[in-house]
Amino acid sequence: MNISTFISDYTNYPVLFIGTGLTLRYLTNSYSWDSLLKKIAFDITGDEHYYLDIKSKYMKNSQCDYAKIATDIESDFNKQTQSKQEFDSINELFYKNIAHGISVSRFKLYIANILKELNFRTEMNEEISELKKARKNISSIITTNYDCMIEKIFRFKPLIGNNILLSNPYGSVYKIHGCVSQPDKIIISESDYQEFEKKYELIRAQLLSLFIHNPIIFIGYAIGDKNIKDILKTIFSYVDYNSKESKKIQRNFLLVEYKSEFDNTDVLEHSIELEDSQIIRINKLTTNNFTELYKAISSLILPVSTMDIRKVQNIVKDIYSGGKIEVSITEEFDELENSDKVLVIGSKNTIQYVYQTPSDMMVNYFKIIEEKNTQIISLLEKQTIQRSHFFPIFAFSQINPNLTKADVLKVQQKNKIDSILKSKQATCSAFYRSPQEVMDSEDVIYSKKIQVVIESIINGNMNLDSVEEFLKNFPNKKSTSYRQLLCAYDLKKYSKES
Repeated sequence: MNISTFISDYTNYPVLFIGTGLTLRYLTNSYSWDSLLKKIAFDITGDEHYYLDIKSKYMKNSQCDYAKIATDIESDFNKQTQSKQEFDSINELFYKNIAHGISVSRFKLYIANILKELNFRTEMNEEISELKKARKNISSIITTNYDCMIEKIFRFKPLIGNNILLSNPYGSVYKIHGCVSQPDKIIISESDYQEFEKKYELIRAQLLSLFIHNPIIFIGYAIGDKNIKDILKTIFSYVDYNSKESKKIQRNFLLVEYKSEFDNTDVLEHSIELEDSQIIRINKLTTNNFTELYKAISSLILPVSTMDIRKVQNIVKDIYSGGKIEVSITEEFDELENSDKVLVIGSKNTIQYVYQTPSDMMVNYFKIIEEKNTQIISLLEKQTIQRSHFFPIFAFSQINPNLTKADVLKVQQKNKIDSILKSKQATCSAFYRSPQEVMDSEDVIYSKKIQVVIESIINGNMNLDSVEEFLKNFPNKKSTSYRQLLCAYDLKKYSKES
């Protein structure tokens, strides 16, 4: 079955279970467990044989116990770096933490330092862009990675340590092995894993609900990875393998395995043998290109984005806790058909039956475009945009070409920009390549700066990438200045006539 067809059968939001393979794919400064420990071992000794000697102690049948390897290296690292000048910054941070009653080993501080920077591979920009578009249909993410790449791409809230137990499943990243943002929570050594196992029962129960009710996509792991087998073993220790529930779970499991020689889009059944010789059949996509997978997820037609679900859950949480929220339920709710049910949360004085107003869409303009969120754009059909208002329609109409209002709104947008250009001319003899150059220029009076930027955009003098960056960082996205600049940018970049 083709991946697009396979994903299109999903009736609920998928969960991604992401491993190191994905960071290795997208970052230039990422490491596998083996390469990370190897690097640290060499950094403290300068001797390649040092790591190999430790590794040989804990290798059996070509399998390594990396937790025990990490334990030995951590012990040596903490001792040897105390007096080495090249580790002064780590020692300074270590002592600063101790002074504040925080105990974090030098070893873990060094790991956090190695992985804190995110250097993306430019050749993967197109694929990463497709992944960003898919995030609107991702329920949540589970990862064993320490770095913050996932938070950067998805803008999901990271949940670390005990916070996993108090979590909101939508729009969250479950960092079950810790994070560089909290080095003390990193799980890497044998004692870390022993402590983790004591607490894991509660975390396991929390995650089990996700596995049972949502499609799970493993990505960045090899087929025989211990993490995958542990998850499957956990699930089928609670769920009877021969039950209907079990069959549903197996159908919902998809393993995406990277192989450089496969440019494949077909999903096939695959058998995984667990430790007790139990055979679990799941679906597997073997490929060297993840773009079609991301496009398939992005194209899912689901009722509302996961981020909006998260907002609703936060309100419901306040209702449960006895917060000062007035709740009103109209009509005989139990008698309504599912298609008739509408959940509305907001001020009773201003509530409308919309998910986002045109003003909200302008604030979220770049995110909507990045995700190609046709569901939100389609709401324009239910809303009125006055001729006197600024609204950027060109990019939205490309994403959703079925908008019946698009042509009218395009004329309105052009007229609004023309009216600015025909007003008191603020044209300067100088050429400005970015909005910030205009803002910093002493040759343009303050009241004319926005007009000069708009003229420079429309005349083709200004770099549109710099305009995009300026708009993304604009301090007040509800202001008229922002809306004017956004309309000029949208017209210049997405109008076929420009």
